[in-house]
Amino acid sequence: MTAMTTIVHDTTEAVCLCGEFNLYLKPIAKMTISVALPQLKMPGKSISNWEVMERVKAMVAPEQFSALRISKSTMDFIRFEGEVENKGVVKSLLSRLDGKSIKLSGFTDILKVRAVENKVDFPTRHDWDSFFRDAKDMNETLPGERPDTIHLEGLPCRWFSQKDSPYPDRPSEEVLTTVFQGFGKVRNVDIPMLDPYREEMMDKNFSTFSFGGHLNFEAYVQYQEYCGFTKAMDTLRGMKLMLKGEDGKAVACNIKVTFDTSKHLSDMALKRRNQERLKLQELERQREEQKRREREEEERRKEEERYDQEEEEKERRKEERLRKREQKLREREERRNLKRVKRRQEEEQKKLQMKIAMEERRLLLAQRNLESIRLIAELLARAKVSRAHTHTHTHTHTHTQEHTPNCGVTLGIHTMSVYTQKSLNLIVLYFE
Repeated sequence: MTAMTTIVHDTTEAVCLCGEFNLYLKPIAKMTISVALPQLKMPGKSISNWEVMERVKAMVAPEQFSALRISKSTMDFIRFEGEVENKGVVKSLLSRLDGKSIKLSGFTDILKVRAVENKVDFPTRHDWDSFFRDAKDMNETLPGERPDTIHLEGLPCRWFSQKDSPYPDRPSEEVLTTVFQGFGKVRNVDIPMLDPYREEMMDKNFSTFSFGGHLNFEAYVQYQEYCGFTKAMDTLRGMKLMLKGEDGKAVACNIKVTFDTSKHLSDMALKRRNQERLKLQELERQREEQKRREREEEERRKEEERYDQEEEEKERRKEERLRKREQKLREREERRNLKRVKRRQEEEQKKLQMKIAMEERRLLLAQRNLESIRLIAELLARAKVSRAHTHTHTHTHTHTQEHTPNCGVTLGIHTMSVYTQKSLNLIVLYFE
């Protein structure tokens, strides 16, 4: 159940419920207004619900509805549900509406209005007494199996949270106890949404609490004495809950109040829920343990994968280093081979050049030897000619020689020496 809050302008009828938390009870002032519609004789013509609502509002002026809504609309009637600030003005409004009529523009027929005060849908003392008396599975001597527990729905979470709580949307069992112990000593309270195991235990949606979650909650309040229960029920009958802020502004909301018929806070139910809670806690512990093991297994697997990846990376890097080293060695060996081949080629080139030079030297020497032979032959030929010439000259100058014998020999020897010296000089110059 989700209750809407409304702003309250007049708080004169409010009754204090708990001054510590600024909570009050305000009488519910509601009425039902029915407007009978005429038969529409002209096709295509219709009656505006909004126009009828405005006419109803005008009929109660200067009083005003704090809320007016259409609860049902048919071809025969329109039913409104109206609410006013104070219960004291309900009779005045009923007198202005009940039995009166409305005349709409464009229609000749008038619309009859009926208005009655809403009956409060709230259990009476007879209801709970007869229920527990006639119930076969109830033992009125045991708590929770007798009229001692109130079931409340639609309580605003923020109104029952601890002051200065870090979780303002979370209701508190302590606050709930404080608020309702004004009617009598409270034996036990329960807010199902605060129990994280409740949905699993009861297989029922209790709208368990989640941070930033629900606006309203349900609760059970069990009283120690029957008089506390009856006083609370009688006080809450026909009331809505109101919160007055520190600034004086007030808001109210409707809540649903019934007596518990499910043994919710009986000793047997509390024990059963506690056992179920322990089982669920154990299951949760096992699930957590399983999750922890799975987490550890996952972490171990990831660690192994990470280790394998690191080993693969190390191996890859090692292979890369070896590959680069081998590459460098190959490149170095290639450079050495190239240098060796180049050196060998240079040596072979040198040898070839030396061989060519030697061959050229041999050829040159051969040429020079040949020229020397020719030169010697030429010189010998010339020496022979010179000798023949000298011999002839000797015979011609015999007489002279006879008178000067040493002079002729000396002259011949000198001439031969001159020719021989010139020949040797020519040979030396050639070889040089």
